[in-house]
Amino acid sequence: MIEDSNLLMFILSAILLSLSPGPDNIYVLTLGISKTKKAAVVTTLGLCSGLVIHTLAAALGISVIFQVSQIAFDIVKYIGAIYLLYIAYQIFKHRNDPISLEQTQNEVEYKKLYLRGFIMNILNPKVSIFFLAFLPQFVDTSSSNIPLQMIFLGLIFIIVAFIIFSIIGILGNILRQKVLAKKEVFSYLNIFTSLVLVGLSIKLALSSR
Repeated sequence: MIEDSNLLMFILSAILLSLSPGPDNIYVLTLGISKTKKAAVVTTLGLCSGLVIHTLAAALGISVIFQVSQIAFDIVKYIGAIYLLYIAYQIFKHRNDPISLEQTQNEVEYKKLYLRGFIMNILNPKVSIFFLAFLPQFVDTSSSNIPLQMIFLGLIFIIVAFIIFSIIGILGNILRQKVLAKKEVFSYLNIFTSLVLVGLSIKLALSSR
């Protein structure tokens, strides 16, 4: 089994990584401000569901495919980059849409937000490679249950990420009224989010194994 010291270090690392500023954090924060707390949490759930796939891929060795096959890596990364550009375009296109403090989301919109978060995550092959490199550092190599240990660590990472991302989205929603008091702030926030997603798309497209 995993040693307590290793487990504690892993949890601390997961917290720090989840708190590190990144496109996912900013996207969830934007949703918290522009929509509802539930919209931010649902999107976070979608992002974390993608991490389940990456965890299983790392534990079962599927992520190795991205390390040894340049074609497989390129196909997934370019699809992911195009999808991020599409999201950036949609956010920029609707940057000046009127916002109401009473805005609500229906179940169809929540499903779309969940799916968007899920797709954003699974279409980034570098996450699979990161998990493949990161998780084994904390497993007990003397044990024969290394895949199970990696799945266990992956689930812990997912729980930590879900809690922190949800808090970020909720805090964004708490700040909602102050932000929306100045309509131009929301427009600038959308533009900033779009630029971050474009930057991530370019970074992903130019990335290598």
